[in-house]
Amino acid sequence: MKQAGFPLGILLLLWVSYVTDFSLVLLIKGGALSGTDTYQSLVNKTFGFPGYLLLSVLQFLYPFIVDPENLFIGRHFIIGLSTVTFTLPLSLYRDIAKLGKVSLISTGLTTLILGIVMARAVSLGPHIPKTEDAWVFAKPNAIQAVGVMSFAFICHHNSFLVYSSLEEPTVAKWSRLIRMSIVISVFICIVFATCGYLTFTGFTQGDLFENYCRNDDLVTFGRFCYGITVILTYPMECFVTREVIANVFFGGNLSLVFHIVVTVIVITVATLVSLLIDCLGIVLELNGVLCATPLIFIIPSACYLKLSEEPKTHSDKIMSCVMLPIGAVVMVFGFVMAVTNPQDCTHGQEMFYCFPDNFSLTNTSDSHVQQTTQLSILNISLFQ
Repeated sequence: MKQAGFPLGILLLLWVSYVTDFSLVLLIKGGALSGTDTYQSLVNKTFGFPGYLLLSVLQFLYPFIVDPENLFIGRHFIIGLSTVTFTLPLSLYRDIAKLGKVSLISTGLTTLILGIVMARAVSLGPHIPKTEDAWVFAKPNAIQAVGVMSFAFICHHNSFLVYSSLEEPTVAKWSRLIRMSIVISVFICIVFATCGYLTFTGFTQGDLFENYCRNDDLVTFGRFCYGITVILTYPMECFVTREVIANVFFGGNLSLVFHIVVTVIVITVATLVSLLIDCLGIVLELNGVLCATPLIFIIPSACYLKLSEEPKTHSDKIMSCVMLPIGAVVMVFGFVMAVTNPQDCTHGQEMFYCFPDNFSLTNTSDSHVQQTTQLSILNISLFQ
């Protein structure tokens, strides 16, 4: 919302969710047309080894660099402990269907976090000054916003794994399941984004939790719930990374020993990356434009266009022809903009309104807010 503009942000969220729904169904249709049952085998049959290798890199990188457990109090110790105690054991499962109940718990915690963000929009929002351009229709960084939204909706890299775990999998059943999931997801995303942006407007950080003050016990509980959701969700992403390694280097099958070794290596390196990075925003942007965008927009469309024998005027082909170039534009320009103009990041510092001595709730004029912000930044640097 901050990057795209509030109204345009809502429209882009709805559009990305529609494209995600379409491309997920398109992916399974492509598998049916080619007689394949994995994303990699679909691309391999359609574009040969170069396409297979490119997809393998994208599928490997997407879950590999997403481990954003960002708790500021002893975060290195907490990340290390939670990884050894929970993430690694869950990631050792060989059947993705066994992670279903774990994902259900994660969904429940997400709903709880959503309630916390909504509550703070009501109780905290009126006391945070609104930035001058808070309600403009569109902003020049909208392409970056599409990258982040793509990250939020991407699940193509494990779609065949989930599809194969269904009882009596069919394209029609998959379409109904995806449509229901996307509707729920876009509702949660819109409420999250709206409540967060209405609370902080132009002060919104790449990681929304960075906007809240450390002495807010309710939000601290929300951070804890968020950490749990990451712990419970990451094993599914690790599952995909391990499958890519198995397909590329071991012919698709891993013995028990290599299964454990590969899992430990992936988890270890990903955890080391998470220990070094404390800015979630840049991770979301780069991952969104470099990995999520081609996996959502480009590759499913390209595979379907090459495999389908439907006439050029068929709706699926028209939509695919629209998605493919849009995805290429978002990927190229989104990467350039993410590097040259990354999202704000506090690196764990508290926002100016968390210091009552430096922030007055009785006067929120633009000039006063500017002066107050400058004083607060100065005082924050003095406190350090």
